Amino acid sequence: MLIGSGFILLIIACILAYAFYKKIGDEDERTKQISLNSAFILLCVVIFCDIVFPKDYMWQVFFLFKYSFAILAAGIYLAVRYQKDFLS
Repeated sequence: MLIGSGFILLIIACILAYAFYKKIGDEDERTKQISLNSAFILLCVVIFCDIVFPKDYMWQVFFLFKYSFAILAAGIYLAVRYQKDFLS
């Protein structure tokens, strides 16, 4: 059950991040900064999850959730920046 929900969360996060990355468009001076900030948020969430999640008990499941949360956080950041910069 945990693996199924984690895999679904990972798929949704990947779709969200990819869709908004494509909506932001080709890389230029403005969108490069957005992409770098998104990668920084992804890295911060991975490091935070490494600190919080256990390393010995069910580490494969937590590994899946770690990257699901990281990609989801980056996708949410891209969605917020897209709405703020491109729709307003």
